[in-house]
Amino acid sequence: MSDFAEIQHMLADADPEFRTWSEEHRMCETRLHELTAKPEITVDEEMEEKTLKKRKLRLKDQMAERIRSYEAAHVA
Repeated sequence: MSDFAEIQHMLADADPEFRTWSEEHRMCETRLHELTAKPEITVDEEMEEKTLKKRKLRLKDQMAERIRSYEAAHVA
């Protein structure tokens, strides 16, 4: 059976919804990195950071569930 990263890559190529989740996850990660690199953040940026962390986790959970479903459907 393919490993997790291979399945993730395959789904990103074949499944538009999974690809969207993956791209959103990457954008959240990039923005979080920008925020954490700042010496100080505003109250609005702090709220944005919390929202991004929650969104990123939700996306990760959705992608993991899709990968588990794929694995379950393709186990010999």
